[in-house]
Amino acid sequence: MTLKIDALYRYPVKGLSPERLDVADLVTGAFFPGDRAFAIEDGPSGFDADHPQWQPKTKYLMLMRDEALARLRTRYDDATATLRIEEGGREVVRADLSTQAGRDEIASFMDLFLPPRRGPRRLLRATDSFRFTDSTKGFVSILNLASIQALEALIGAPVDPMRFRANVHVTGLDPWAEHDMVDQALAGPEGLVLKVIKRIDRCAATNVHPESGIRDLNIPKTLMRHVGHIDCGVYVRVVRGGTLRIGDELTLEQTTLISDPSGRPALFSGWPAP
Repeated sequence: MTLKIDALYRYPVKGLSPERLDVADLVTGAFFPGDRAFAIEDGPSGFDADHPQWQPKTKYLMLMRDEALARLRTRYDDATATLRIEEGGREVVRADLSTQAGRDEIASFMDLFLPPRRGPRRLLRATDSFRFTDSTKGFVSILNLASIQALEALIGAPVDPMRFRANVHVTGLDPWAEHDMVDQALAGPEGLVLKVIKRIDRCAATNVHPESGIRDLNIPKTLMRHVGHIDCGVYVRVVRGGTLRIGDELTLEQTTLISDPSGRPALFSGWPAP
């Protein structure tokens, strides 16, 4: 079975807009490059930058609760660490996130845009070994576009794939076939190996239109009613790194995972050692 890469996206700031990529360099054991590297704390969360630990998304600004975020358009420049935010086609703030003053500027803007509930906001930075993902195991997310087409038929209305905020959009699968890939391997270019680790259960964030910020659908309820679950897409872990480009192919391999002596994922049978 072969999957074709249709699109690649990163979300530099949790809850804010995506950035489309032409290429993504996936590193063994690492997160999707540049993804969920920042989050905006919704009042004191207890986050410790020196010892970062996963926390539930309710601690941060997020579309599931803060649908107005969808009205903002953001762009992050890695070279200058600059985040630009636009609203209604007009730039409303630009700040250097490498400085405390710049991070405070973004937080102050968010306090004005969405009145605080639990206290003043802070813009938080992740480390190389940590990201502000929804799942403790969510390293890279894959969305099957055929499942979205099937969902459209169930709802009777268009469904923008961007509602699902995935890193990798793929074609070539039957609807919902991605859910049968858990614990299997995907082989890609340059020796890339991905392990499918879990299905992605969907929350009310998918109900929000990614352009208008209006809650115009009830996707989890529709999924549960018609297919008996609220899952759409899968998380994968990078077992061996490589580069992905739009148009590349991933091949599903019927193989088993080999663990190293520590019990951590090492290689899949069928591939030579690096």
